[in-house]
Amino acid sequence: MSGLLSIDDALAAVLARAERLSAEPVDVREARGRTLAEAAAARSDLPPFDSSAMDGYAVRAQDTPGGLRVVGQSAAGHPADAALRGGEAIEISTGAVVPVGADAVVPVERARADVNGVTVEGVAPGENVRRRGGDVRAGQLVVGVGTVLRPPQLGALAAAGVAAVVCARRPRVTILATGSELVPPGSELAPGQIYESNGTLLAAQVETAAGAPTVLERVLDEHAATRDALDGALAADVLLTSGGVSVGEHDLVRALLPELGVEQVFWGVAVRPGKPLFFGVRGSTLVFGLPGNPVSTLVGFELFVRPALAALQGAVVEDGRLRPLGGQESHMIVRAAAADALVLVPRGEGELHAGDHVSWLRV
Repeated sequence: MSGLLSIDDALAAVLARAERLSAEPVDVREARGRTLAEAAAARSDLPPFDSSAMDGYAVRAQDTPGGLRVVGQSAAGHPADAALRGGEAIEISTGAVVPVGADAVVPVERARADVNGVTVEGVAPGENVRRRGGDVRAGQLVVGVGTVLRPPQLGALAAAGVAAVVCARRPRVTILATGSELVPPGSELAPGQIYESNGTLLAAQVETAAGAPTVLERVLDEHAATRDALDGALAADVLLTSGGVSVGEHDLVRALLPELGVEQVFWGVAVRPGKPLFFGVRGSTLVFGLPGNPVSTLVGFELFVRPALAALQGAVVEDGRLRPLGGQESHMIVRAAAADALVLVPRGEGELHAGDHVSWLRV
């Protein structure tokens, strides 16, 4: 593959020509996979009140251990009516408002109820209480610019009261497969024909990259038909063609693109499969001529088109390293929004160290 452009140099040439798209408001419920164009801040403190981390009894720590009189109940969504006084306890459920006067919660496992009230073990002030704003304060950052919105980020935005976000517009991607041998799946195959699959493959890949794909009917290896199809398809943000970019007599795409004002940036990359890959531009439109073999198409998309779609949306590039985050309590969804992986800590091991090999899941 001597003389061909390296993968890194080819990708750099692509990204240098990917201009960030405009932004638009998006309902947070419809924003999965989109890239944030404006930072999103919390509308209120989270939690919005001191809440219980356990089912149990809200108490004054100074009254424990000992026997207490149960004077009420605080359930999720239904706070206790009265403030707590000395010698009293209020039954409380996880997530419920900690009553005025209480400064700790005794878990139900550390309490014994009887007809006279409840006997509790000792607790320290603040124990089992989730403080107001412990996850995030009103006005603080929830998700930053360039973040791809996955489930943790969407959950954090909703929990922080954010109903809509400003995201980069989805890239409009037109997909055109070329080849006289291609017929739609489900058709009867005549001699020499094969089923067209690259349109389906590329549309699925584009959707996973938050693009908006339009798949055109496949075009025969005829000069006029191919030129007309390409001309109309160049109105998109990105044009993906499949086939027609090698050196054969019927490889028309690469020859026709310059006639339509497409500037060739490179043709041919030192990669297998997928060597005869074309990349060019017309104005702000990115044009990728992918080889016709399906695996070459798949590889070319993942190496070059997916990063280009991310760059068009202003996505922040990840470096592949795992870094621990602070705030690991189960209610801290905004803290979790900064995470994009879950690491398994093996049972019985309390901590991990830099350089440890770990099992992890993408979230």
